[in-house]
Amino acid sequence: MLTGRESLVRLIGKRRKILPDRQSFLLAPPESCKDDIRDGLSSSSSTNGAEICESSKKMDVVEMGRSDSSYVTCPVCGVSVQGSDHELNSHLDVCLTGGGTKRKLRQPTLFQFSFKSSVTKPKDQLDESNNNLKINDDVLLPKDEKVEGNAITKFPVIEDNNDAQCVSPLNSFAKLETREEVKVENLSGEDENPSGDDIIEEKYVDVTLSAPNVVAKHEVDRSTDDTSVAIFQTYIVGRKFGEEVDLKIGDTVSFARDQYNVKDPNAIKVLCTDSGCEKVVGYIPRELARYLSPLTEKNCLVFEVSISALPKRPLDIVPIQVVCQRMTGAGRVESNDHGSSDSVWEDILHVVECAKNFIPGQRKYQQNFLLLIQEVMRSHQHLFIDEEKLYIESFKSLSDDSQNLFVRLFTRKGPWFRMSNISYQEVTDSQQAVEGLCARGYMCSLESMNEPNGSDIKEVLDVLTVSELRDICSLSHPKKGIYSSRKQELISLLSASYDDGKCLSLPSMVLDRTGNCIRVSSTAESLLWRVQRLFFLNGEQDLNAFLMVDLGLVKYPTYTCIVHNQIFPSRADLLAYEEALEVAQIMDESLEEDDHVKVKSCIELSDARISSSREAPQSSTPPTMTFHSSFSDSYIYSKVVTLGISYLERERRYEDAIRLLKGLLDRIACGSRRGYWTLRLSVDLEHLGRLNESLSVAEEGLLDPWVRAGSKMALQRRILRLGKPPRRWKTPSFSDSINRTIKEVQVLGRPLNCDLGMKNRFYGEDGEQCGVEELALQYYANEGGGWHGVHTESGIWMTIFGLIMWDIIFADIPDVFHTRFQTSPLDFDTDNFYIARKSLIESHLHNIYEGMAEEILITSWESHIGTACRGVNWDRHSLSDLRAAVTCVGGPCLASLCRLLAQDYRSWSSGMPDLFLWRFSGDYKGEAKLVEVKGPRDRLSEQQRAWLLLLMDCGFNAEVCKVSPPAKSVQV
Repeated sequence: MLTGRESLVRLIGKRRKILPDRQSFLLAPPESCKDDIRDGLSSSSSTNGAEICESSKKMDVVEMGRSDSSYVTCPVCGVSVQGSDHELNSHLDVCLTGGGTKRKLRQPTLFQFSFKSSVTKPKDQLDESNNNLKINDDVLLPKDEKVEGNAITKFPVIEDNNDAQCVSPLNSFAKLETREEVKVENLSGEDENPSGDDIIEEKYVDVTLSAPNVVAKHEVDRSTDDTSVAIFQTYIVGRKFGEEVDLKIGDTVSFARDQYNVKDPNAIKVLCTDSGCEKVVGYIPRELARYLSPLTEKNCLVFEVSISALPKRPLDIVPIQVVCQRMTGAGRVESNDHGSSDSVWEDILHVVECAKNFIPGQRKYQQNFLLLIQEVMRSHQHLFIDEEKLYIESFKSLSDDSQNLFVRLFTRKGPWFRMSNISYQEVTDSQQAVEGLCARGYMCSLESMNEPNGSDIKEVLDVLTVSELRDICSLSHPKKGIYSSRKQELISLLSASYDDGKCLSLPSMVLDRTGNCIRVSSTAESLLWRVQRLFFLNGEQDLNAFLMVDLGLVKYPTYTCIVHNQIFPSRADLLAYEEALEVAQIMDESLEEDDHVKVKSCIELSDARISSSREAPQSSTPPTMTFHSSFSDSYIYSKVVTLGISYLERERRYEDAIRLLKGLLDRIACGSRRGYWTLRLSVDLEHLGRLNESLSVAEEGLLDPWVRAGSKMALQRRILRLGKPPRRWKTPSFSDSINRTIKEVQVLGRPLNCDLGMKNRFYGEDGEQCGVEELALQYYANEGGGWHGVHTESGIWMTIFGLIMWDIIFADIPDVFHTRFQTSPLDFDTDNFYIARKSLIESHLHNIYEGMAEEILITSWESHIGTACRGVNWDRHSLSDLRAAVTCVGGPCLASLCRLLAQDYRSWSSGMPDLFLWRFSGDYKGEAKLVEVKGPRDRLSEQQRAWLLLLMDCGFNAEVCKVSPPAKSVQV
């Protein structure tokens, strides 16, 4: 793979289905590439022929360029709305249904509204409460957490103790406005089972009970004595693990702890008495059982549970009503292990709130999507124009069927889907759902298009089966035998025939077989892709991240979100970033298709955009680089150009590569890639025979503070090689350090293969096949001195660093945590990480130096086991191995290693020696060794050599193990 390709792929994430400016980017000459930021929807400037469905075109809500004089200010949400009766009434329907007001507004109240022209009051002078989209009518931002300009000072409080912690993604948001009523007959589907044998073991996320995430309108119903009775609604799940019971509305059931459940120790089973014996009906939801389980054995509480409705299907969830009563007077009993019954009652009230958070399985996608939209519109509303806000808000006014169907199709590959194949358990009427989506411009129907264009037909061909494609081919090419069974070949044949005008009836033949097809509209795709990107701040995560949390497969760490500065200060910055991502995706696709013309266009376009960048050149003296710069268009364009340089070097076009490298070094003064760019520039100049210039570039590179680690060592070695007399007469000062001898051990092995370019394989001491690392481990365990060891490379050290420095990594630092799905702070790879936490880090490293590393490691392991953290691999390394590592390495060496990673994690997080070895000389004393293993034809990379020398400087015992076959005997 070309250098920089993997990094670019990670940056792009999941490819977009529609790139609005694909053709305009490729057709525009590089000289005219300026930062022309679009003012409308990103999809409105599309010139690639991608359709916007007819209903979407007709939507006044997304029309651009209308006169502001016809607008009025909505008294509910404060946005500008076109003053016509139809538009105003439609907006009010959306606003009131979606929870745009704190009051419950009735029809008489509407007559009291005062509609004022939006031009009479500047937007920046609107009432403070209108600066935020009021998505919920029950939860508003506190007065001390206002939106000032484009910067949100702090996320809303979600804890009782006023700590704004990013905890469980499902419970850390403000609650959504709910429907007027929940129809029991629409509740269907099996929810995650908290106690079945085939369930994946859940690793719990800390849930904030006081942060209501309401998905159904269940109010806490209490008797006249507010502290004696609480009534809440929940469900019986896991029916497939229960027994067959004939349930009736009003039947009484009971709770019982399932203490022997190996999958969930907090599981609570629901029992029903049938024919004199108790039968297990199912279980209560896992999230609720976690908090209710400790309370079921309290003598001061009585639970009365009854069936409130019956499901449509036998294994569907069953709605139940729970009445929790506190015994008073003589029956009141104090609980020794939990405090007074008053504290127990407080806990049960928390359980009541928790019960509201439960979402039936098939509705979770929908609710998570609404949460995603709500959070983005609250935190990033300055990045959307009023029409876009209104369009996005209108999603909440769609029916549940339409919302569920849209979310399902939005997350699928597509782009086109057969209506005949659409069937989801949570969607009761797919046809009606599609009609609602098309009416609001969220979907496009192939039947509704007057004349489907060529790109539409080519995309629809992908939904056909191979046999259907062959049938069409045989009809369109009757004289040509069609024998191919490859789908893409058949699609290419039909597309070419349609483009050449030889098969003009292709659209009708396709529709005859597919029936009606639908797709997400370009407007919806572009806007909601933006919303999703803003929520996760990367392209790799999507709604599946919620699902992974729901299933207990991923547990995110707890940290505080303190936001003073927005990542995208203005809409122009965001649109420029999106355009750069489009160019990056086109570059990746072009390399995949081996399209040299498009690759060249992307390289030249990116180079031109960097040249015209609005960023002023910065001083080359660090130390601080703004960590938000990774969200700038220049950062993405630099990655495209870097990949392009690797591509040009492969083509031996060194002059072009040199031009681009010089441009990057001149325009981007700060960045972790400057070392790589300087090294490649020196190498490419040498390829062209320009040795003096190559040497000068290497010498100047050593003065660059951004040239570090392996790149710095490579430049030093180049200077020593190229700087011999008569070019240079004076020996550099770093000569002795760079030429230090690294201890080397020779190990003989019986090779299995000696093919050039293949991974070396040997026979181990036990006669089994193994790699060079396993052979080296066997050597050190026996002949080498009884060492224990693991083949880990950087993995074990990144895990140790993450666990020992956990509290530092997730410390309360402003602007480094923006989402609930981060596994590290945004500045983790930058110099800012150490600078912003210097006092904390140095104090912590002092404790490690004094020998407290093992204690810190054990505490962190037990407190955070299973929680996702960048670099930490819970499965690969056992606690015993980690304890052996920190004990045998010792405090001083470990403190030096942690300081190095804290100062420059990006440069030093790779390239460490292959093996970590240890042996104990007593109960609490031991020694460690780090070994880089090389096969017969391998040699050390510059990064590996830099690591070995650095480890030696830190006091580590480091060496190279060279595995080679026995020398061939010479026959006379």
